[in-house]
Amino acid sequence: MPALLLLSFGSGVAALIYEIVWFQLLELVIGSSAVSLGVLLATFMGGLCLGSLLLPRLISPERSPLRVYAGIEIGIGALAILVLRGMPLVGGIFHLRGVVAAICLLPPTLLMGATLPALARAVDQASLGFFYGANIAGGVLGCLLAGFYLLREFDTSTATYVGVGVNVAVAAIALLLRTTSVAAQAIPRESQPTESGAIVLIAIALSGLCALACETIWTRTLGLLLGASVYTLSIIVAVFLVGLGLGSAGGALLCRTTARPAVLLGWCQLLAAAAIAWTAYSISASLPYWPIDPSLSTNIRFNFALDMARAFWALLPATLLWGASFPLALAAAGAKKQDAAKLFSSVYAANTLGAIAGALSASLILFSWIGSQRAQQVLIGLSAASGLLILLPAFRWARTVAVVLLCGVLICTVPPLSKLLVAYGRYAATWVGKGDIVYAAEGRDSSVAVASFANGALTFHVAGKIQASNVPRDMRLQRMLGHLTTLVATSPRSVLVIGCGAGITAGAVSIDPRVEHETIAEIERLVPQAASTYFAGPNFDVLHNPKVQLHIDDGRHYLLTTKDRFDGITVDPLDPWVKGAANLYTAEFLDAMKRHLNPGGTVTMYVQLFETNADAVKSAVATFFEVFPNATIWGNPYNGRGHDMVLLGTAEPLHVDLDRMEQLFGHGHDAAFDAVADSLAEVGMDSPVDLFATYAGQRAELGEWLQGAAINRDRNLKMQYLAGSGLNLDDSVKIYADMLRYRRFPPDVFTSAEGRVYSLEEMMRRAR
Repeated sequence: MPALLLLSFGSGVAALIYEIVWFQLLELVIGSSAVSLGVLLATFMGGLCLGSLLLPRLISPERSPLRVYAGIEIGIGALAILVLRGMPLVGGIFHLRGVVAAICLLPPTLLMGATLPALARAVDQASLGFFYGANIAGGVLGCLLAGFYLLREFDTSTATYVGVGVNVAVAAIALLLRTTSVAAQAIPRESQPTESGAIVLIAIALSGLCALACETIWTRTLGLLLGASVYTLSIIVAVFLVGLGLGSAGGALLCRTTARPAVLLGWCQLLAAAAIAWTAYSISASLPYWPIDPSLSTNIRFNFALDMARAFWALLPATLLWGASFPLALAAAGAKKQDAAKLFSSVYAANTLGAIAGALSASLILFSWIGSQRAQQVLIGLSAASGLLILLPAFRWARTVAVVLLCGVLICTVPPLSKLLVAYGRYAATWVGKGDIVYAAEGRDSSVAVASFANGALTFHVAGKIQASNVPRDMRLQRMLGHLTTLVATSPRSVLVIGCGAGITAGAVSIDPRVEHETIAEIERLVPQAASTYFAGPNFDVLHNPKVQLHIDDGRHYLLTTKDRFDGITVDPLDPWVKGAANLYTAEFLDAMKRHLNPGGTVTMYVQLFETNADAVKSAVATFFEVFPNATIWGNPYNGRGHDMVLLGTAEPLHVDLDRMEQLFGHGHDAAFDAVADSLAEVGMDSPVDLFATYAGQRAELGEWLQGAAINRDRNLKMQYLAGSGLNLDDSVKIYADMLRYRRFPPDVFTSAEGRVYSLEEMMRRAR
């Protein structure tokens, strides 16, 4: 028995390693995190469902179950290697890439679904719940191993090969065990369940639907509270699986002592409705107001422990009940002398089909249609309906009415998602009473908010963090991004802006008279709506400019699928620690931008120095220099100290004619550029010298500073792991000061016939 439990555990380890790796691969291929998650969950769960159904129908019970299991595990490992090698090729398919990616993942997930039904034939029916629990426990280890070690320290290839190694190891153990063992006889029960097997299958399907829909919703909302980093995703999934595993073990123990497992299954579903209400209230109305300031500790391990504790507090009740439901459903649907594989596969398939429906509806529809509050209310109703479906024959009308009324009360207790949480995420408690949140909404891919303050400041929030504002230091950075893109380009007729944000960078691009066409790629449609409503002044009403075209699409996906070329591309991603943002910082994506540039074109990219660490900043800079050897860095200090900066890349060596720039800046020289001059003057840059004195270095100067920096590539996405361990730090002053120690004035970059080079050099020297 222990050896067989080890096999189930090992299958879970490998499966969750693959799931985490494939999610990362799908984000690169498909782009949108919500779509990627939907494709992954649908394919993963769909494959498990089909595999569990097919095995008992295609493989005779006379075959050795352990030999069958060993062959399946070897097949999973081989197919996982093919997915690793083949998935990047899907990126070259412009149309139906999501469908093709799903087809790639289907074969290995089919085999994964067949593993537990194969093992089920080697044990008695009363032990099936323990094997399910062991499989989930393995999933916990696989999730944490992949998220906190394998992908952080290595890459997707190494993580995949570790999963393959686990497949091979458990296959070898299976072959070493006695393959002629006969499954133990099931422990007789005094009476068989009288409930219809079909009703049990419907109930467990609804249980799976509620569980996966809630997991999708809570991953999003808890991501706001904990910080939507790659580590947060691993923590939430691990906690979810721990609850399912413990619940499954408890349910399996109950099955050995009860004669009516279906009744217990029904009560689990009713209690799960209450547990959903508990979690909804905890995340939306309780946890955001706990007096916690994450910045008090610079040790990320303390924050991880705190995040784990809060995740257990919110998620454990519901996950325990859903975990217990599966073995209870097995016992309720089982019959004496029934093929254990067919029993397991039917219950597993029903549960998985429900899970597919829940995952897809929550990730692709419910958020943007009715929001998290209404979605959770619907799920409470479905969970209660699942329980009543089983218990109704045994209930009197008074008890039924009482349950329905109680369900109504639970539905009414679900609060709307806290606006404070939508705006400030993990720092929500520290912002209570400091401003008015005038807009907050949940979209398909992200949550968006706008806050106003008594001093006239407006802040723009995406994913629980301030991403833009009209305060001077942010305005300066956003205008720099836009104006450097067009002023340095030879002929900026067509410009691509990746990431709309508050629209201030896009607005700066739009007012350059040489720009004839501007394209904005933004993944979340709520973002341009809020920017147009609340930031029309600072962004020059860019979203109503006739030369501007808006595409609601992931920026990476848009660039990789368009045939257009541009004279300028500017990128303002979310913080690099946010899950998915590092995709825009990879060498492969930078190379794609370079290929889409016309001669004389420019690429600018925002790099933050706060809420990160030196290793992540160096990774961003080194990766940019890898693709653009002629790149330069431009700083945006705050009160004379480092805050954030802009990377500027060109295919050719950069040359800036300060006299020509003076003509563009100066009123009366070229009236068409007056708007550009005014825009820069608003952020304290009254001359070309003011703008270009922000020069902070280039590759030739920073070689020593960048020594050993990790290159962020598609296969490793190092930045999200490096930055994710520094999200509570503010080392911006030190990082910038350390970098400036290597800066030298570049005489080959700036030219002037009227002495402006000397003025620029003096200003840079004084500012150092």
